[in-house]
Amino acid sequence: MSISTPPAFPRGGRPEQLADQLLNAALAGDEHSAIELVVSALDEGADPEGILLDVIAPVQGKVGQEWAENRINVAQEHAATSINERVITALGVHPAVGTSITRGRITVACVDGEWHALPARLLSEVLKLRGWRIDYLGAQLPTPHLIAHLHTTGADVVALSSSIATRLPTTHAAISACQAIGVPVLVGGAAFGPAGRYAKLLGADAWAPDARAAADQLARSPLSRPQLDHQPIDDLPHLADQEYTLVTRNSDSLVRTVFAALEDALPFMNEYSDLQRERTAEDLASIIEFLATALYLDDEDLFTGFITWTAQVLTARGVPAQSLRPTLHLLALELKDFPRATRVLRAATRTVTTRHPSEAGKPA
Repeated sequence: MSISTPPAFPRGGRPEQLADQLLNAALAGDEHSAIELVVSALDEGADPEGILLDVIAPVQGKVGQEWAENRINVAQEHAATSINERVITALGVHPAVGTSITRGRITVACVDGEWHALPARLLSEVLKLRGWRIDYLGAQLPTPHLIAHLHTTGADVVALSSSIATRLPTTHAAISACQAIGVPVLVGGAAFGPAGRYAKLLGADAWAPDARAAADQLARSPLSRPQLDHQPIDDLPHLADQEYTLVTRNSDSLVRTVFAALEDALPFMNEYSDLQRERTAEDLASIIEFLATALYLDDEDLFTGFITWTAQVLTARGVPAQSLRPTLHLLALELKDFPRATRVLRAATRTVTTRHPSEAGKPA
């Protein structure tokens, strides 16, 4: 006898329709309507996992896109994200979501410095639905506290989430620390690049592109216990040239030096307001942080991808993308004795010039 599963969205509904309604409620700051939409769908027999992954997850992605394209501000993005978090909480306590623990124990956390907790939260809820006992530790968890938790709970697996690539050096340390006490690590999130290219580079035991794939992978077979003699430097021998260490150590000085040089090169910066100057310094710090991460991974595509994204964000805000060129040029001058950094900065400059040829001949 076969057991049929309930339709994910009954009464002929589609996840896209519910997602559109939820997005509108979240962007409007209407928490009551957002929760009511999901509760009503569950009352009608909708599949909880389908709502988590085919409704809430895409909605959060669209919220981020709305911000990147300058249709909402940071405060609106935070408010919408908070509403999505509370929608997940409402789903978790609905009578239709009651589950029993039939599998092992998994610790789910964001790496230190990672504030984007919603992907990890979605994974936690999906794994609960699949019968796992979950310790969800939330955003920005320092690695020593993660290890202390593992010592006291005896988790079978650690699932680490990271959305921002600049957290990858810290992630590498967390992966290695977990493995050093014999706990395998599954990683996921946008930080790990296309097809999880950086997960393997950093020695993770497994990678999954999304929560559903992670749950399926863990259900198929348990992760093997890692070897205890693994050393992080074995993954990244190029770090021996010290470029990553020196750029990171001197990042504040680089920001100050390049900012001052930009003021000389771009006289209009002298008329910037205090807020504009602050944001320019923050942008410089982000550029240097992504450069350092590219040096850590020895992957110029990471940096050029960030510069491409930054150019799109600037364009959406009415700032010419070619304004990045003098910044990259001045940073390359400061790092002229760093061969790998120079190579990465030149590649990024070519990317800006190629993607925005209409401005390529204008003075920087």
